Amino acid sequence: MNKKPFALLLAMFLYYSAFAQSPVLMSGNPAAEKFIPERLQRIDGLIKQYVDSGWIVGADALIARNGKIVYNKAFGLADIEKKTPMKTDEIFRIASQTKAITSVAVMTLFEEGKFLLDDPISKYIPSFAHPKVLASFNPKDSSYTTVNANREVTIRDLLTHTSGVDYAQIGSNNMKAIYAKNGLYAGFVSDKIKLADAINKLGTLPLVHQPGERWTYGLSIDVLGYLIEKLSGKSLDQFLMERIFQPLGMNDTYFYLPQSKYNRLATVYTPDKQYKHLVKWDETTFPGVNFDYPLSNGTYYAGGAGLSSTTKDYAIFLQMMLNKGEYNGHRILSRHTVEIMTMNQIGNLNLNAQGNKFGLGFEITTQSGQAKLGQTEGSIAWGGFFGTVYWADTKEKMVCLLYVQEWPYPHGELSDKFKALVYAAME
Repeated sequence: MNKKPFALLLAMFLYYSAFAQSPVLMSGNPAAEKFIPERLQRIDGLIKQYVDSGWIVGADALIARNGKIVYNKAFGLADIEKKTPMKTDEIFRIASQTKAITSVAVMTLFEEGKFLLDDPISKYIPSFAHPKVLASFNPKDSSYTTVNANREVTIRDLLTHTSGVDYAQIGSNNMKAIYAKNGLYAGFVSDKIKLADAINKLGTLPLVHQPGERWTYGLSIDVLGYLIEKLSGKSLDQFLMERIFQPLGMNDTYFYLPQSKYNRLATVYTPDKQYKHLVKWDETTFPGVNFDYPLSNGTYYAGGAGLSSTTKDYAIFLQMMLNKGEYNGHRILSRHTVEIMTMNQIGNLNLNAQGNKFGLGFEITTQSGQAKLGQTEGSIAWGGFFGTVYWADTKEKMVCLLYVQEWPYPHGELSDKFKALVYAAME
């Protein structure tokens, strides 16, 4: 027997098998992944400038391409008073970055045939039946009048933020007042309240506009968090742990941190009244928002805002999306489901001035959006209330994250400069 052809076939099989396997995040060489190391170092200078200027206290940044981490650095402090250095495994309140995770969780149930995207949400949460739309509002007592909605709110409306559900505490003035009067919150909650009670009440309140009429950022994904609980029979935190975090190895992602990890939670800062210095967030910074909710062992699992995580954990989640739904041998979603989540789902509606679109849980960069900073058309992105941002570039096979803990964020252009420098560092 001639062993040479067999050996050649075996070598070819092993070669193609290695390339067929989806990337798993590991340390890599920047030059091997087509980055110019000297240009990557410009990011160091940029973030250090913001720390040295007192514009941010600290930051974590991570860049990976083809599954290889080419940049993973921490800057400044996690806590000024304790003089705790920021670490690359620091835990941050990721706030609205929760939405993409909850959206993926919802779509795992879609793949099991639990619902269709154009089902009315009232089919599963009856309080949303016969929706009303706000017609007039009296600021003196938060009373209002309504008109009938043209149609029911669908699950697709909720995933795309076209439902007409507004945001408690940060939405339009009229709806903020209505939600406040009814005890609804944006998700940073330490009180012993249940998502079911909040969402059932939300269903009885008016929409800010007709379903599908425009894009309005709101509590839509919180509604879907409760849908997961209804369809699975499990709390949202348990479902995410079993179906996403444990399979992917996201070992530092929680709604409420275990006590053993309290010391890794970055402190939140805010500018003083003169906007000259950063001071620690306290109960007066944003009334009604509990800044230390991750330490409270609470019971409110807000699908739109409640998680805390690390840059590495969220990079794993994004790599799973780049891998078309699979990571480290665990398939979370099918390739086709990832494709519909990352395509334009809002038609002619626009998300922002750049004309970007929205998929199911993610912002989608358009050609006009690419013109702003170079972030490739088709990239998926979002961020969080406390200054965390991410994007995954589907064409360049790249995930990028920049995390700080600050609100409001008067020097928020840091994230745009970070994006510009990432693309400037590529060959």
